[in-house]
Amino acid sequence: MSMNHLSDKRFSDFGFSSAIQQGISEAGFEYCTPIQADTLPLAMAGHDVAGQAQTGTGKSAAFLLAALHYLDTHPPQPQRKPTQPRVLILAPTRELAIQIHHDAEILAKHTDYKLALVYGGTGYESQRQTLQEGTDFLIGTPGRIIDYFKQNIFDLKAIQVMILDEADRMFDLGFIKDIRYVLRRMPEPDQRLNMLFSATLSHRVTELAYDHMNSPEMVQIEPDKVTADLVSQCVYYTANQEKIPLLLGLLNHMDPKRSIVFVNTKRAAERVWGYLKSNGFEAAVLSGDVPQNKRISLLKQFQDGELPVLVATDVAARGLHIPEVSHVFNFDLPQDAEDYVHRIGRTARAGAKGDAISFACEDFSYSLPEIEEYIGHKIESMAVDSHIMVEKPEPPVRVARKPRSGPGRNQGNSRPRHNSGNRSRHRNN
Repeated sequence: MSMNHLSDKRFSDFGFSSAIQQGISEAGFEYCTPIQADTLPLAMAGHDVAGQAQTGTGKSAAFLLAALHYLDTHPPQPQRKPTQPRVLILAPTRELAIQIHHDAEILAKHTDYKLALVYGGTGYESQRQTLQEGTDFLIGTPGRIIDYFKQNIFDLKAIQVMILDEADRMFDLGFIKDIRYVLRRMPEPDQRLNMLFSATLSHRVTELAYDHMNSPEMVQIEPDKVTADLVSQCVYYTANQEKIPLLLGLLNHMDPKRSIVFVNTKRAAERVWGYLKSNGFEAAVLSGDVPQNKRISLLKQFQDGELPVLVATDVAARGLHIPEVSHVFNFDLPQDAEDYVHRIGRTARAGAKGDAISFACEDFSYSLPEIEEYIGHKIESMAVDSHIMVEKPEPPVRVARKPRSGPGRNQGNSRPRHNSGNRSRHRNN
């Protein structure tokens, strides 16, 4: 972590138990980030917190440490059963739930608390068995959690801490009815500690906070500075046919070790991947219908440096916690200004530097004024230099497709579009 992005507050000043402090030390944490410095004193004093902080600011450590401390200082109900979790942490995506669980394993390593991770797409029986064996922390996505809840695998009557991460994304993905369903089945808000985090504290998010929390304190970390300070942003105004030659040329010149190329559709992702592959770049596609086990494998290869480029649709823009992403390319400008912020938030995380390079092409340049208005400044414009562009790219490799096998062939892998009903969403999340 860069010292510039840390406060002068030390974790050792908060009075954590020795077991929690040992986990903090092994995680390499000494000084708090601003969201941690503002959140922990409130939460440790028993106040609910609604925090605005962009991804990569250290909020997961803030809420995990607050939860661990709360369990240390508030014994469970005497009649509590092992199948009654004490902490519920809800995340909108599988990737974010996996990352929170990973962070929790490190911070809670020297405590006796049990952790359970629950998300859709894989591991149905093994996750169910973990819940049946009992847990203190239940971390997961709403659909799968509600699935098990309705089967009476666990109940929420002994919840002492409720945490909602990326609340704005919960609305975007249509999970908000699910969230309210879960919140209404635990003790009253004043009987538990509640924490909510969101990239934006919009009207709908604050309404949710006031409905289901106990007079939450609002914590806003640089709310006017929407994009990370250390992200260097620029935009190229390109013709459609210049985009591939320019992307290949920039990749050649920059030697980026870990880059994400964002596109707006799965078809565009496959096309860009095909060009990268045929022109000497190891790459993979991360889109909504990539099976869960393959997603985890690809992300690990990317994180380990074996795979330098990921071509991703917006399903990957939130909830991915990958350190040291060097470059983010908006090959297609997003049609939603918030998605721009979430995309470029993949780089310059936790004080590192990063580059965000956007192409304003014939199809998507209309999004640029709205993006610049949202982030509060103009993005530096770069001239398209013919010397950088690859003159004659090799034609793209084609994606090998499986033969079609009837009307239900994609069931289980594809994400439901928009708000297409809760049943399919529960199955997939």
